[in-house]
This record gives sequence, C-alpha cells and structure tokens, in this order.
Amino acid sequence: MSPASTGASTAVDAAAPVPATDTPDSRMAPGGPGYRRMSFALFLSGVATFALLYSTQALLPLISDGFGVSASDASWTVAAATGGLALFVIPMSALSERFGRRTVMTASLAVAVTVGLLVPFAPSLAVLVVLRGVQGAALAGLPASAQAYLAEEVRPKALVTAIGLFVAGNSVGGMSGRVITGWVAQEWGWRVAVGVIGVVAVGCAVAFRLLLPAPRHFKAGSLHPRRLLGTVRDHLANPLLRRLYAIGALFMTVFGGVYTVIGYRLTEEPFSLPQGIVGSIFLVYLVGTVSASAAGRLVGRLGRRGALYLGGGTTAAGLLLSLADSLPLVLLGLVLITAGFFAGHAVASSAVSKTAAHGRAQASAIYQSAYYIGSSAGSTVGALAFHASGWAGTVGVALLAVLGVVAITVLGSVAARRVVAPAH
Repeated sequence: MSPASTGASTAVDAAAPVPATDTPDSRMAPGGPGYRRMSFALFLSGVATFALLYSTQALLPLISDGFGVSASDASWTVAAATGGLALFVIPMSALSERFGRRTVMTASLAVAVTVGLLVPFAPSLAVLVVLRGVQGAALAGLPASAQAYLAEEVRPKALVTAIGLFVAGNSVGGMSGRVITGWVAQEWGWRVAVGVIGVVAVGCAVAFRLLLPAPRHFKAGSLHPRRLLGTVRDHLANPLLRRLYAIGALFMTVFGGVYTVIGYRLTEEPFSLPQGIVGSIFLVYLVGTVSASAAGRLVGRLGRRGALYLGGGTTAAGLLLSLADSLPLVLLGLVLITAGFFAGHAVASSAVSKTAAHGRAQASAIYQSAYYIGSSAGSTVGALAFHASGWAGTVGVALLAVLGVVAITVLGSVAARRVVAPAH
C-alpha cells in the first residue's frame, strides 16, 4: 500500500523494525508459538481494565439516588477514573521503559483490583471519587505498556490485528462490567455490583500474569526526566502523531458522553426501563469487539483515512438515530455508535504504535492520555449538556466531536497530497 493511500510517510515505514534478511524474525505471529497465550492474556487485561474503569457508569442513576446528587455530580465517579488514567499514563509508560512492560502491567493490575475491592465501602461520594481516581491512576500502566509490548513482540504485519484483539478485550470488559453491574444492582444495590466487578477483575489479573509470555525483545531505557521530555517533544512534533492523538480524544469524547448519559435517558420517560435492562443495553459492546478486531482488514481495504471516515460516519449516523423516541431505533443508534467508535479507536491507536520510530511506550502513552482526557471531557460535558438540554444536548456535543474527527482526517489527506505532489 502506498503512502498516499494511508496518509503515512515513507519515513514511517522505513522506521518500522525490519529483521535482517538472513536472520529469522523471532517475534510472535498468528499461528506461531506463544501468540495465542499472549493474545488471550492481553485480552483479559483489556477486560479487567475497562470493567474496572467504567464499573460505575451504568450505575450512575443509582449512585445519584444513593447519595442524593445530580447526574453531573455522579458522573465524576467516571471522570475521576479516566482523568487519573490520563494524568498518569505517561509517567507509567516511562516506568515500563525502565522496568519492563510485563512488570508494570502486573503491578498496575494488582493495585487497581485492590482498590476495586475497597470501592463498595466508600461512605460518601467524595471518598468514592477519590478511590476511583486512584484506581484510574493505577490502570494507567496497562494501555500504553500493552501497546508497546505488542509493538516489540509481534511482527509488524500482525500488529494491527493484535492491537485490535486487545481493544476487543476493552469492549468485552466494558460490556460485561455494565451488564453484570446492572443486574446485580437491581437485586442488591450498586455497592454489591461494583464489588462483584472487583472480584472478576482479580481473576483476570491472575490469569493475565500466568499466561503472558516473558518479553524477548525489550531493551531497558532510562528514567532520566530530560530524556523522557525529549521523547515526548519528538512525538508531539510529529504532525501525523498529533492528528492521531486528537482523533483518539474526539472519538472518546463521543463515547464517554453517550455511555455516561444513556442510563439516565433510558430510566426516564418515555422508556422507564429497570436497571437490569439498562445494564443489558451494553451488550451492544459485542459489536465493538467485532469492529475492533476487523480494523486491520478495514485499513487493508480502505486505507487508514478511509477507515477513519467510515468510523466517523457510522458514529454520526448512530447519534442521529438515537434521537428517536423509539427504543429499537435508539438501540440501533447505539450499535452504530459503538461499531464506529471501536473501529476508529483501533485504527488510530495501532497507527500510533506503527508510526513511532522510538519511545513507543511514550507515543502510546500520549495517545492514551489524549484518549482518556476525551473520556473525562465527554462524560462531564455530556452530563452537563443532558442536564441543560436533554439527550439532544448530549448528541449535539458528540456530533461536534465527530465533525472534528472528519476535519482532522481531511487535513491529513491534504498533508499527504502535499508530500506526494513534489515526487510527480
């Protein structure tokens, strides 16, 4: 595929690690030794990460009632977790450069699941928000380290598919966490529900550590702050990486806003659904599992920019459908929003790992930071818009974010043509 068709420069492809022609590539590939164990281990880490990170999202109406607070106040239990992750993902990525990806991921999960077992006992909203912030900060060691591990241990041609499977684990975690909490909370309350998620996450964490193969291609780096800042500056100076970071943030603004508020909409008129049914709505995350796993094929057929246009258009169509006061149309809208978001996220995040010629953990960490800043912004602004203008206000905010994705992708197309034009 030519650089013109993907928006990548020839320098990016040249920077990708290529083994010597007379030396077998010892990195993992589909069907090769360790690949299935690695894929399942990282899948489980994605399940645990998203189940914990968004464990309160489907329960916000119950948390509002339990503490006597508004939707925008309760939304801070989501925003604190995603904000903590956004703030700590770059420092945690630096630790993974020094101490190893597997070590940091294991420690992060251990702390996060421990806090998850404390969350059900929070005596007030303020304490709950603080615990959720600590949990998010701990989880910051997972996303960037996982993508860096994959970039080092998996052959380049299999990288998009491997990262797509990790993102698919995120979607399964987000779905199962919300579905489980919805039904458990309907019978025993939100505290028992988040406790169950904590126990599930413990099991995922243990299996992850037992299954993940030891890294074979990791080379320890330096924790020197000046070198770290230099690496971050290098990545932020790359126009393609900047565009990918912005795209990730905007996609997550949509997703964070929609899924923070949807529970309130569906428990109110004209739907008035019980909490268990509202939690089951998140089964549409299975669509995200499929679309994220298919990201590699989408890029192969449409190019990176084409896949992003498709993801943005699908998301916008879903947002417009969700405005209807018909439950089937709202559900179809959520299916399209979820499919478009996960496809776009998988394409953008894998492009970051492929583009970065050095400091891959930091490159992925900046993406994750932007991504979760978008989640925090989406959950907070989406809840405020819902409070002010109802569901139409939340959809309006989300549509603006989708327009941003399209505009940035168009800028990438223009930039790619300018690079290619002199060669002709």
